[in-house]
Amino acid sequence: SLAYSMAAGNAVVFKPSELTPRTGTWLADAWASLAAPHQVLQTVTGDGRVGEALCRSGVDKLAFTGSTATAKKVMAVCAETLTPIVVEGGGKDALIVDATADLEAAATFAAFGAMGNAGQTCAGVERIYVVEEVADRFVDILTSRVRDLRVGDADDAQYGRMTLPKQVDIVRDQVEDALARGGRAVVGGLESVRAPYVDPIVLLDVPEDSSAVAEETFGPTVVVNRVRDLDEGIERANASKYGLGASVFTASKAAAERAADRLRVGVVTVNSVLGFAAVGALPFGGVGDS
Repeated sequence: SLAYSMAAGNAVVFKPSELTPRTGTWLADAWASLAAPHQVLQTVTGDGRVGEALCRSGVDKLAFTGSTATAKKVMAVCAETLTPIVVEGGGKDALIVDATADLEAAATFAAFGAMGNAGQTCAGVERIYVVEEVADRFVDILTSRVRDLRVGDADDAQYGRMTLPKQVDIVRDQVEDALARGGRAVVGGLESVRAPYVDPIVLLDVPEDSSAVAEETFGPTVVVNRVRDLDEGIERANASKYGLGASVFTASKAAAERAADRLRVGVVTVNSVLGFAAVGALPFGGVGDS
């Protein structure tokens, strides 16, 4: 949001999450260190009250990234003054692995997308639909990628703690629901949830109406379910109240184009190369609760 706004010639006031204020202050300080003649980028910090004041401050446009619930509150405040707003809300992004996919590349992408930043990425990988004939091989590669990830605050850790304490309980509840409904854990399990950290968790064969599939997790947990073919993967990916982003791995250009055209999300990634969905008027932030 900062980059495209500034590239278009706008001045920006950035209000980062109260849980991660240093990112925002670092960005503003870095900009100032360039000896820019104007305060084109400024940062304000604080809780939701500061955000509310910013919405009412007379800015020309507002961009919000965060949960769907908070997005609705921000939109309501902006509506009072008809301030235009761009929203990137929650997500439950799906990765579809076709039978022709490069499984090594797909598993590497999945591991980073699911576990990077402790899974605390709105456009991370939370659901994987893999075509049956390559499912076992894909799962073997994925589990080998994530099983020994180092978690903690040490310098050699590959990801750290959960930023929002209550998110640990959400992860635990979703894993518990998945296992109770017949899913199985091939990496980690309930014992992986050890606040403030969550070790990698990979779940298989989880029912689609489980909270682990239907609700945003925002933690280092991923569900892998088998599908008949690419088309079934697309159908399941679309059967969500969220529609932020999706990813596809396939060696077929025709299959990639079909997936990008049919996936109801804001952005589709094909074989880890960014490409916008070919549906036409889908917004950047996605559709539905995204």
